[in-house]
Amino acid sequence: MKQIHTNCLICDRIKQIKQDINLCFVLELQSGFVVMGDHQFYKGYTLFLCKEHTSELHLLNKKVRKQFLWEMSLVGEAVINTFQPLKLNYELLGNKDSHMHWHLFPRHHKDPDPNRPIWSYPKEKRCNDKTKINNKFINKYKPVLKTEIQKLINFHKQKNRVSIEN
Repeated sequence: MKQIHTNCLICDRIKQIKQDINLCFVLELQSGFVVMGDHQFYKGYTLFLCKEHTSELHLLNKKVRKQFLWEMSLVGEAVINTFQPLKLNYELLGNKDSHMHWHLFPRHHKDPDPNRPIWSYPKEKRCNDKTKINNKFINKYKPVLKTEIQKLINFHKQKNRVSIEN
């Protein structure tokens, strides 16, 4: 990461990760950090925070952009494997926090308004004391998600070595 920006929520989260005080931190990848969402109204909600403080994909150099998108897709696959949703919603918004970060929302059959974007459901119902992530959830799912991501990375590394040799 080039630098930490003041008044940036994502940079603050990354700083907490580096200080080892972010309990939701799952794994550091080459281009970003995997964290579980602070609220788990959508069970398995995960974020992928870009290491670079950049607002748009096209502002990343080509190699970093490719890595960031590839790693985000691996995180998404790991979230699917861990939480078994019907569908996974991927969102890269940045309207509020201009530091690029992916929201990965597993959508389950019991979700309210399953055909609508999660943002259309009232925030006070999605983000409250009842939905706040807790140690029980973290202890149960963080190691599973971390292992799943590592397994997928190793699989793709082996697969790429084989295809290059052939």
